[in-house]
Amino acid sequence: MIGERLVQKVSATRGFAKVAPHVIPALDRAVHRLSRGRVLLSAQMLPGVILTSTGARSGQPRRTPLACMPEGDGWLLVGSNFGRTGHPAWTYNLLRRPAAEISWKGRDIPVTARLLEGTERADAWRRLLEFWPPYAAYQERIDREIRIFRLTRT
Repeated sequence: MIGERLVQKVSATRGFAKVAPHVIPALDRAVHRLSRGRVLLSAQMLPGVILTSTGARSGQPRRTPLACMPEGDGWLLVGSNFGRTGHPAWTYNLLRRPAAEISWKGRDIPVTARLLEGTERADAWRRLLEFWPPYAAYQERIDREIRIFRLTRT
């Protein structure tokens, strides 16, 4: 799996963190729309969902393509923001309004999001680092604690 290691190494760089947030979500949304929800481009490397949350301030639906870690009957979402300083907007949306929906493998699934804290967060973080090691590089670059949410079906 040399390709996977190369992608992990590249995705842990500061250059990737500058470019990826502007390119990857736009490509994911376009491919997802054109494939009628069947394909998520970034999911070719990591499992992914399209999260539809409600804007914390606007109250409007917000669609965000995100990598996820399937876990049992739910999913973990990581607010890494590619190792950039601020929390991603979708995390504020879930904190304010935890009821959301994901598009997972072409199906729309209503979910409830819960921010993980304490020991539960630490355990999830260990599993996430095994799943996608670049998260460690993202955390090292920033002072904030990366938010982790568990999504469960409603």
